[in-house]
Amino acid sequence: MERVFNFSAGPAALPLSVLEQAQRDLICYPGAGCSVMEMSHRSRPFEEIMEKTEETLRRIMNIPDEYAVVFCQGGATMQFSMAAMNFARQGQKAAHAVNGVFSKKAFEEASRWCDAYKIVDTKTTVPEITEDMILPGTAYLHITGNNTTSGTMYRKLPEHGSTPLIGDWTSGILGTVINVKDYDLVYAGAQKNMGPAGVAVAIVKRSSILKDIDPVVPSLLRYETMDKTGSMLNTPPTFAIYMCGLVYDWVEQQGGVAELEKINTKKSQMLYDVIDSSKLYKGIADKDCRSIMNVTFTLPDDETTKAFLEMAKKRGMISLAGYRSVGGIRASIYNGMPVEGVECLAQCMVDFEKGYRE
Repeated sequence: MERVFNFSAGPAALPLSVLEQAQRDLICYPGAGCSVMEMSHRSRPFEEIMEKTEETLRRIMNIPDEYAVVFCQGGATMQFSMAAMNFARQGQKAAHAVNGVFSKKAFEEASRWCDAYKIVDTKTTVPEITEDMILPGTAYLHITGNNTTSGTMYRKLPEHGSTPLIGDWTSGILGTVINVKDYDLVYAGAQKNMGPAGVAVAIVKRSSILKDIDPVVPSLLRYETMDKTGSMLNTPPTFAIYMCGLVYDWVEQQGGVAELEKINTKKSQMLYDVIDSSKLYKGIADKDCRSIMNVTFTLPDDETTKAFLEMAKKRGMISLAGYRSVGGIRASIYNGMPVEGVECLAQCMVDFEKGYRE
């Protein structure tokens, strides 16, 4: 079977050249005599992989030295809890901007540890956040930079004063420029735009971590501990980290994150142009905060939506159904989605509205 255009929100499409490189190294990683999946995480070959992977990420994201880069298991969902435990004391206030399914999950997980409160609660827009909305004594402000479910993205940084800012950039990292210095913590699950599922990356300002973390917090959930052990307190997800390293190399080869942001903006605009000129498709996200990573829209009814999905599949496009609680269509066009795939989808949308059914 030939490869199709995979519009999945995650695990998402990876650059073909990255997959081909992994295929070449799968059986025997150069100089190691075995696969990355087999080598000890304490071996020199894997230590070199870890070192190079972190160095490349620091370069392409301009990560300052005062920030730790740690590779964690548990995905972004684990970070929902880990961030709270490292930045807030039990019962302390924590502000959460809720603007979609996963920001709501982050709020719910934080609420298990601290006195989390919603500073905003929306679904299809990203409202302005000002410093006066943050309650006194708040430990941090948490935002979800890109909302995959309805397709919104922060265009303007919240006003947060001296309150530490935490950003979940799982579905935007490496696809849009993020100024790490604006945050005290940036985290992301890899499976959208950085690599395969199984690893999350946390970029944390060392001086912002609580100095007196509650003793009940497990060692694996402490950023300081993970930083001091080089992300190897236990056996890390070795193959997923290796794959992330290949993706970071690929990003650099494409000209860096800023260049990819230009390409992603172009890709998303192709689809938004069709939506905005259409009488059949209706965009879900408000126009001033549309995502360049996840383009979402609806059709008049379920039957028409099903027919569109069937036509798209026949044309070699999969995983376009919207998130289950939102419905409609969601086209995730991360870095791994080539321009040709987006052109194919845009043409399918135009043809479907003209009445073609195949």
